[in-house]
Amino acid sequence: MSWPAAPVPCPCGSGAAYDACCGPLHRGERQARTPEELMRSRYAAYALDLTDYVFRTWHPRTRPDDVTPAPGLTWERLEIVEAETDPGAEVGVVEFRAHHRAGGAVGVMHERSRFERRAGRWVYVGGDLLDPGAGG
Repeated sequence: MSWPAAPVPCPCGSGAAYDACCGPLHRGERQARTPEELMRSRYAAYALDLTDYVFRTWHPRTRPDDVTPAPGLTWERLEIVEAETDPGAEVGVVEFRAHHRAGGAVGVMHERSRFERRAGRWVYVGGDLLDPGAGG
């Protein structure tokens, strides 16, 4: 597995360098502090083909056996629409648009994702696709 070296920008779109943003989460140096931070790190993991991280951060009750992305799919940009989490909460919601390209066609995955705190760490539970006619 090969992680980007600093100071490349993080694929999650935060504007921070990868090594100061999602890199420590991907390497297991720390856990996501909020559902939004977990969402960003999962997007970056998809963009960097770090499917083991995607698998580990998915609730075991809802995750599929295989999280391998579709062949030829390139994630290009993440847009956080809204993040809802109260301090000390055990659940959170993040609405996002993930822009991608596959075989020359562009698309957008628009989802409202649900997260839970499990054993002190945030995990992805599932989501509802929004705007299904928007290409994703």
